[in-house]
Amino acid sequence: MANFAFNRGLGRGVEWAERVNASDPTNAVLVIMILAASGIESDATLKDKDSFADIVAGATNEVTNSGYTRKVIDQSGGIVITYDDTNDRVDVDMPDQTWTAVAAGDGWSDLVIGYDPDSTGGTDSAILPWSQHDFTTTPDGSDLVVQFPATGFFRAS
Repeated sequence: MANFAFNRGLGRGVEWAERVNASDPTNAVLVIMILAASGIESDATLKDKDSFADIVAGATNEVTNSGYTRKVIDQSGGIVITYDDTNDRVDVDMPDQTWTAVAAGDGWSDLVIGYDPDSTGGTDSAILPWSQHDFTTTPDGSDLVVQFPATGFFRAS
């Protein structure tokens, strides 16, 4: 598996980060979901999915380990957008994320970041997938930390 931007997120990622930071629309957030290692579909298949509901509608599942919950990043979550005019690109970053005392169970395969334009709606069909990142680990009761690269988790150029 490799890191990639979902087709739905191509060209829109920076806009989504800006919208969350501006709270426009109100209750716009980024959501982080972890995918289980067993049964995961290919990157080519996943890339075409249009919502979080679509991602888990096939053979791919979200993890169910005790200690796991989706991370929700709102306008106060520390999303940093860096416009680099020298290199003609934009980098998007957020703070590293920690899951505390994640119990054994599902092996973890990938981390998916999505955009939810209204977090009060509560449906996975409204969360648009933005990017997927390798995050392979086997929980054992310890804390799990995703460390985003210093350049961020997304780059548009």
